[in-house]
Amino acid sequence: MEFSLAYSTLYWQSPDLEKELTLLKKSGWHGWETRQSLDWLGSAYRVRRICQAIGIEVAAVCGPNVTLSTIDVVHEINKRRIEFASDLEVSIFMTKGPGRFDRPTTNQDLDQMATVYEDLAVYAKPLGVTVTFHPHVNHLVDSADEWQRFMSRLDQCQLCFDMSHAVHWGCDLTQAVYDFRHRISYVHLHDYKDDNSVQLGEGMMCDYPAFLSTLKNIGYKGWITVCPGQAEAPVSEKIRVNRDYLKSIGY
Repeated sequence: MEFSLAYSTLYWQSPDLEKELTLLKKSGWHGWETRQSLDWLGSAYRVRRICQAIGIEVAAVCGPNVTLSTIDVVHEINKRRIEFASDLEVSIFMTKGPGRFDRPTTNQDLDQMATVYEDLAVYAKPLGVTVTFHPHVNHLVDSADEWQRFMSRLDQCQLCFDMSHAVHWGCDLTQAVYDFRHRISYVHLHDYKDDNSVQLGEGMMCDYPAFLSTLKNIGYKGWITVCPGQAEAPVSEKIRVNRDYLKSIGY
């Protein structure tokens, strides 16, 4: 298997880590992506001890959406979460950009946002952490053109390639992977059906085997993290259904 497979816990607000991570491990997941409050998670020592006992890794630590300022509270919170990732010996930190304004995005907006991401990336590098930008619909960067323009402004900051938002923007996934092949440090898989997020394989918003093969072709060997659908279902069912789909396509 070329990739390590992780499960995003974006819907786990206050989980019983031992219980839920044990479910992940038994279902065949190699890791998990954490977005929980550090007040809930506790120390890096505590999280590491739990993960080691279960035999599962933390794929990435996520932070709140950035703003266009390096001197606000959110920027400092992201630095604390980068430090947490470093203490956990987790090499990937992921965060999204600001929400969309009530006007078109300007070059100045993109410049300011790039400055924020670069500041975080430079801060994280000596700590052994890579900062990744997660593109998202209805955010400041909200088209294939804006995505390209923003990425051209980055140097140290890398990319979390989320295929679902690329599909929403009408991108050719194969071409987008090759366009950003030197920047991809983390990958998200989503699925959508009837404008709702669903479990992987229920909507088939892209050719997942072809997408994963393209990642292999560019030499990507990092984490592939699945974001579960929003539908009301037991945690255990979402964990199983998403892992079963990946198994069905050879992963």
